[in-house]
Amino acid sequence: MREVAVEPGTKLEQLLKYTDLASTGGEAKYLIQSGLVRVNGKKEIRRGYKIKEGDIVEIEDEVLNVSLLLK
Repeated sequence: MREVAVEPGTKLEQLLKYTDLASTGGEAKYLIQSGLVRVNGKKEIRRGYKIKEGDIVEIEDEVLNVSLLLK
Protein backbone atom coordinates (compact mmCIF):
# COMPACT_ATOMS: atom_id res chain seq x y z
CA MET A 1 0.00 0.00 0.00
CA ARG A 2 1.34 3.38 -1.01
CA GLU A 3 0.69 6.50 1.09
CA VAL A 4 -0.36 9.55 -0.97
CA ALA A 5 -1.11 13.12 0.18
CA VAL A 6 -3.23 15.38 -2.03
CA GLU A 7 -4.91 18.79 -1.85
CA PRO A 8 -8.50 18.91 -0.55
CA GLY A 9 -10.94 18.82 -3.46
CA THR A 10 -8.78 16.53 -5.61
CA LYS A 11 -10.90 14.45 -7.98
CA LEU A 12 -10.40 10.74 -8.61
CA GLU A 13 -9.32 11.39 -12.20
CA GLN A 14 -6.66 13.86 -11.00
CA LEU A 15 -5.41 11.40 -8.37
CA LEU A 16 -4.81 8.72 -11.00
CA LYS A 17 -2.74 11.14 -13.08
CA TYR A 18 -0.86 12.55 -10.05
CA THR A 19 0.17 9.06 -8.92
CA ASP A 20 1.10 7.94 -12.46
CA LEU A 21 -1.57 5.22 -12.47
CA ALA A 22 -2.82 6.92 -15.64
CA SER A 23 -0.54 8.80 -18.01
CA THR A 24 -3.30 10.97 -19.51
CA GLY A 25 -6.74 12.26 -18.63
CA GLY A 26 -8.18 10.04 -21.34
CA GLU A 27 -6.58 6.96 -19.81
CA ALA A 28 -7.86 7.94 -16.35
CA LYS A 29 -11.36 8.39 -17.78
CA TYR A 30 -11.22 4.96 -19.43
CA LEU A 31 -10.01 3.21 -16.26
CA ILE A 32 -12.70 4.83 -14.11
CA GLN A 33 -15.62 4.42 -16.53
CA SER A 34 -14.62 0.80 -17.25
CA GLY A 35 -15.10 0.00 -13.56
CA LEU A 36 -11.45 -0.85 -12.93
CA VAL A 37 -11.08 1.58 -10.01
CA ARG A 38 -12.35 0.86 -6.50
CA VAL A 39 -12.63 3.39 -3.68
CA ASN A 40 -13.00 1.95 -0.18
CA GLY A 41 -13.78 -1.46 -1.68
CA LYS A 42 -16.56 -0.25 -3.99
CA LYS A 43 -16.44 0.27 -7.74
CA GLU A 44 -16.33 4.00 -8.50
CA ILE A 45 -17.29 5.15 -12.00
CA ARG A 46 -17.53 8.91 -11.34
CA ARG A 47 -14.45 10.77 -12.61
CA GLY A 48 -15.40 13.74 -10.46
CA TYR A 49 -15.52 11.79 -7.17
CA LYS A 50 -13.80 14.02 -4.61
CA ILE A 51 -11.11 12.22 -2.67
CA LYS A 52 -11.56 12.25 1.12
CA GLU A 53 -9.15 11.74 4.01
CA GLY A 54 -8.51 8.01 4.54
CA ASP A 55 -9.88 6.85 1.18
CA ILE A 56 -8.35 3.61 -0.08
CA VAL A 57 -8.08 3.66 -3.88
CA GLU A 58 -7.38 0.40 -5.72
CA ILE A 59 -6.60 -0.27 -9.35
CA GLU A 60 -5.30 -3.68 -10.38
CA ASP A 61 -2.39 -4.50 -7.98
CA GLU A 62 -1.87 -0.91 -6.82
CA VAL A 63 -3.41 0.29 -3.54
CA LEU A 64 -3.28 3.92 -2.39
CA ASN A 65 -4.01 5.18 1.12
CA VAL A 66 -4.94 8.84 0.69
CA SER A 67 -4.47 11.68 3.15
CA LEU A 68 -5.25 15.35 2.59
CA LEU A 69 -2.73 18.16 2.82
CA LEU A 70 -3.60 20.93 5.26
CA LYS A 71 -4.33 24.33 3.76
